[in-house]
Amino acid sequence: MAARDHLDDTSKRIIEQLQENGRRSYAEIGKAVGLSEAAVRQRVQRLTDSGIMQVVAVTDPMRLGFHRQALVGLRVSGDSRAVAAELEQISAVDYLVLTAGSFDILIEVVCASDQDLAELLNARIRTIPGVISSETFVYLEVRKQSFDWGTP
Repeated sequence: MAARDHLDDTSKRIIEQLQENGRRSYAEIGKAVGLSEAAVRQRVQRLTDSGIMQVVAVTDPMRLGFHRQALVGLRVSGDSRAVAAELEQISAVDYLVLTAGSFDILIEVVCASDQDLAELLNARIRTIPGVISSETFVYLEVRKQSFDWGTP
């Protein structure tokens, strides 16, 4: 199943079941969508193998000791994909997108402290060849974070 493939209603309902509770058993999902446990297991495997879906544990960075999160907008010269490739190697970067608009790249970073954020910005991010400038938006409070945007 390629990412461009159309999802049937049953696959969409399986995804929705897992979005509600990623630990829901295949048997429980099967009852909800009208399939056997084995059929659900097979579909979930196809959805994950194809990259359409991931089943992961979502953590709260603050409770794990990462007390500073920020969104960083980067303006770059040249091919932004080369800069993105360097940024992908930084473990503190947990989200990275190439954009059109005021910034060429947006990244979300998670750090233990403001000092760690300053070190990350000055020693790692701003030294990458091609980075012209950055603007950092420090998170004061995360009010909503959702991963259940549904299926079309």
